[in-house]
Amino acid sequence: MASTPREAPDDQAAKPLLAVLKGERRDPPPVWMMRQAGRYLPEYRELREARGGFLDLVYDSDAAAEITLQPLKRFALDAAILFSDILIVPFALGQNLTFVGGEGPRLTPQLATTPLDKLTPVPARLDPIYATVARVKAQLEPAKALIGFAGAPWTVATYMVAGQGSRDQSETRLLAYRDSGAMQALVDRIVATTVDYLCGQIDAGADAVQLFDSWAGSLAPVEFERWAIAPTAAIVDAVRARRPGVPIIGFPKGAGGKLGAYARETRVDAVGLDETVDPRWAHRELPGDLPVQGNLDPLALRAGGDHLARSVAAILDAFAQRPHIFNLGHGILKETPIAHVDELMAIVKGAR
Repeated sequence: MASTPREAPDDQAAKPLLAVLKGERRDPPPVWMMRQAGRYLPEYRELREARGGFLDLVYDSDAAAEITLQPLKRFALDAAILFSDILIVPFALGQNLTFVGGEGPRLTPQLATTPLDKLTPVPARLDPIYATVARVKAQLEPAKALIGFAGAPWTVATYMVAGQGSRDQSETRLLAYRDSGAMQALVDRIVATTVDYLCGQIDAGADAVQLFDSWAGSLAPVEFERWAIAPTAAIVDAVRARRPGVPIIGFPKGAGGKLGAYARETRVDAVGLDETVDPRWAHRELPGDLPVQGNLDPLALRAGGDHLARSVAAILDAFAQRPHIFNLGHGILKETPIAHVDELMAIVKGAR
């Protein structure tokens, strides 16, 4: 996909989220929520009932664009995040992708038993995602940012090897120990496709991109360096070289004490924090000018009331002196009452 002109710096500054990603402190902080487009919204459930299953919606660019924009019609969010899935990359690399009701995604053939070179890439499977980005961008208010995303290589690899999600990612961890060459070849393939994929989203209109490393926390320290930090750094360097000026957010869920190394060595523009990270510790340990994103416990949002108010206040106080994007520590839960999201927005935006 050919590159398109990017917004001028003054245009970027008009979007609060992009200003923070560039290192500016904004009060109140910009807000978006991981999985903000999805199952907790009745309008999403209605559309899914009418249009078909999850993957059908992802590949229907009109429907996916509508779903991406749904939460912004309800809440004063500062960004839309593309409605898609991290397993689109394995799908483009040649695995078959299905979603089993009540169980989750399935990829075949599993790379635990099938060599990587048996897969035939199908890069055209990425094209409908770019079409969704373009449709959203055309409808988005000027002050709102559009976030594209991909799964980080380690997390994507865990699904490709096992064929599905797992509790401890043991099959992929064993592969990394027993045959690091095969694991490296898989990760390199994911890195290359992810760079193309993120650049394609940027060309279609994404203002920033996020890498989700949802299973980074399962890695031992040395393995974390090789399979979480190094591939992410390779993606950051390549995207930055090809599409300079576009912010990249890294979200290594479960990284804990390895967050400082992750931030320094990947050179992401901002780090997302999961709900287990003490925000005061993060403010103390991370580089002082690094924007951070997070990190409300999704269950605190589901609970609402005093727990929600206290948790939000603690996060805002901890990050009062650094660039901060308010977000959850992971995806919003489908059982979350919409009234609690209204309550959250009122607190963060200063209405309460």
